[in-house]
Amino acid sequence: MKTTLKLTVATLAATLALTFAASAEDTNAAAGAAALPPASTKTGLTFDKDIKPIFDVACLKCHDGTKPKQAAKLALDTLAGVLKGDRDGKVVIVGNSAKSDLVLSVAHIGEDDTFMPKGKGAKKLTDEQIGLIRAWIDQGAK
Repeated sequence: MKTTLKLTVATLAATLALTFAASAEDTNAAAGAAALPPASTKTGLTFDKDIKPIFDVACLKCHDGTKPKQAAKLALDTLAGVLKGDRDGKVVIVGNSAKSDLVLSVAHIGEDDTFMPKGKGAKKLTDEQIGLIRAWIDQGAK
């Protein structure tokens, strides 16, 4: 009887801890999404025409796929490289910019060690640039 009660209490405690952690993660994600600049209303966005010029100036110093050691193994010089992601997986969730790590990083939301761009002289992207990236992802990242 005592063993069963201890096991039940331990199971209940573990369940509550997992529920609390999931709830906190959802709350943090919602807060991050609320802090994002809005997606641009511009339509027909393409990587080559609208997004690559932003990346050329702000990102390719470290994330140029032609370099043997691009940062985090993330190449932002081609559409294929962006969609492939980095050493940890995808950075763009096509159709959902608010949950795309790329957007959260350039918007400086979440862990500050993932904020981009970084380095000497690096400047945060403007809300307009972030809005274009968001709209491009939401429109299918083409």
